[in-house]
Amino acid sequence: MDTFWALIEQARADANTCCDVVANATAQLTSRPAAEIVATHQALWRLMDASYLHPLWAAAHVIRGGCSDDSFDYFRAYLLTQGRHVFESAVADPDSLADLPLLPDEYGGTGVCEDMLSVAWDAHRAVTGADLPDEAWERRERLPLDPSWDFDFEDAAEMRRRLPRLSAIHLD
Repeated sequence: MDTFWALIEQARADANTCCDVVANATAQLTSRPAAEIVATHQALWRLMDASYLHPLWAAAHVIRGGCSDDSFDYFRAYLLTQGRHVFESAVADPDSLADLPLLPDEYGGTGVCEDMLSVAWDAHRAVTGADLPDEAWERRERLPLDPSWDFDFEDAAEMRRRLPRLSAIHLD
């Protein structure tokens, strides 16, 4: 994981948006061997799986005013572009996202970065002219979602109780 996070920190150095982070990371990866690109892909998806958590999904719902399964993927991808500290803090305590200024992407979406999910894919195609090899796709196992967070995310009172800082900012 350290190699993945070093790539992201380097990509963030002169980035103004999450799209800049993706472009910078993709450019960096195109100068690396295909095996390293595959390892980056695998690290990204391990982090995506590790962050597939009900409390974080609830936070995304509050911040974005709703959050489908796909939107939750794009939200977690956005968090990856924000660097290791933000990502790990959000996974440990989703209410910590109250400290994060959410900037729109080039398409106007706030707190989403779908393009991050294909950073290694795009770099691999640029370097090899081919899709990622089959072995790049590890068997993925997500932890089961926390049943204690299985409630209606539209329940503003419950959100205020569980995510007070985010709710104070994003809920009416």
